[in-house]
Amino acid sequence: MKKSFTLFVMLILCQLAAGQVSGNINYQNQVRFTDNAINISFPSNADVMVSVKGLANVKADAYVAIFSTTQTGKTTQEVNELIDKRIAQSLAEIRLKKGVETFVDMISFVPVYEYEVEKKIFSRKTYNEIPAGFELKKNIHIKYSDPNQLNDFISILSNHEVYDLVRVDYFSSTLETIKKEMMNRAKLLVQEKVKNYELLLGETFGNVEKKIADGYSVTLPVEMYKSYEAYNSSSLNLKRAANINQASKSTTLFYQPVFNKEFDFVINATVLEPVIQVQYEIKMAINREKKPASKTDKEFILITPNGDLKTLNLNTSKQTH
Repeated sequence: MKKSFTLFVMLILCQLAAGQVSGNINYQNQVRFTDNAINISFPSNADVMVSVKGLANVKADAYVAIFSTTQTGKTTQEVNELIDKRIAQSLAEIRLKKGVETFVDMISFVPVYEYEVEKKIFSRKTYNEIPAGFELKKNIHIKYSDPNQLNDFISILSNHEVYDLVRVDYFSSTLETIKKEMMNRAKLLVQEKVKNYELLLGETFGNVEKKIADGYSVTLPVEMYKSYEAYNSSSLNLKRAANINQASKSTTLFYQPVFNKEFDFVINATVLEPVIQVQYEIKMAINREKKPASKTDKEFILITPNGDLKTLNLNTSKQTH
């Protein structure tokens, strides 16, 4: 019976891993992630505002999966021995996989209590809380580069009664290169937009005041999973009051990336799998009021022996001969 239950749990977990690799953290109702497109704040009192937004979908080249394991027992020695045995056996199989690194994170070690009923003849029952054992929690961190290996890790860990996939973090070694590419592309588009405004207004902005602000925003896949309930309930027209027992509805998760509809350019536009999304925005504020021209003539003041001040004009172009 235990083997049948374990096999059933393995099948369920494998299906979850194939459908989404965000981890069980997204099943918590209180977890809320925003997915608004980037919007760099900037003073709005400028005559002309030039804005360019870019989006890059970056495929991860490294992943870290976190699995949580819990062990209870009567004594501290029993708890430590049992959990260490389960983890050691799991890691021995996982480390046989190519390009895999592991780390065990200590989470908590607390006593567990239960209630003992104290019966008295002429009074109500009394429930006394007494120590019942200990609970030990540890997290297993697994770093890998092939996303298909996650199914193997789930199968190995479930064989040792580790079922809780907490989350999967995504990493890319190309983020800095992508950011530089986005900045260069945005710079060209800003210059192009400025030229278009100059043509439309019949002006040049070479001598006017300008201000620039820019910034990046990085969104990870674990932040972008949404949930919904798929069902169709029938309506009841009851003439009399009645008790209605509703069935539990299944909650479905799906990956919802930032849409590319609000961007001036997109790098790797097609999203097949969960990706790291990098957003970049640059804003230029242009004040069309021209700066005062600087004086080219220099004035020199001469102090005479009598203490008088005399202005000298050294601009030879204006001197008469």
